[in-house]
Amino acid sequence: MSEQHPSRADYAHFQPITTRWHDNDIYGHVNNVTYYGFFDTAVNTYLIERGGLDIHDGDVVGFVVSSSCDYFAPVAFPERIEVGLRVGKLGNSSVQYELAIFREGDELACAAGKFVHVFVDRASNRPVSIPTPLREAMEVLVRG
Repeated sequence: MSEQHPSRADYAHFQPITTRWHDNDIYGHVNNVTYYGFFDTAVNTYLIERGGLDIHDGDVVGFVVSSSCDYFAPVAFPERIEVGLRVGKLGNSSVQYELAIFREGDELACAAGKFVHVFVDRASNRPVSIPTPLREAMEVLVRG
């Protein structure tokens, strides 16, 4: 990632998430793979609530085709976190989300990552243009 340690001011939307008992690993902190679940939850909650994404019956679905995460400080159950969300790149059929994990109320991120969704037709799995309601929801988050 190009940023070293993002702050809250770098993000347009925040999704609260409560860590769960089974998120912790043997070392007593949230396991690294769980952060990807936090990212996915934040993005999809936003798309469902703000963009009308229909994950069950919609004609269009988003496939994750790339992801990464950098870690700065541990998080552990029972901490409450907030996932910062913004859009780094918005294309015709794809979008790159940039995300960060913040302990509730903290100014600096504990982790920061990104992932790319490619929107496809559910039946054919072929890329399609991002539907207008989703695009409009994403445009609000464009970094800039």
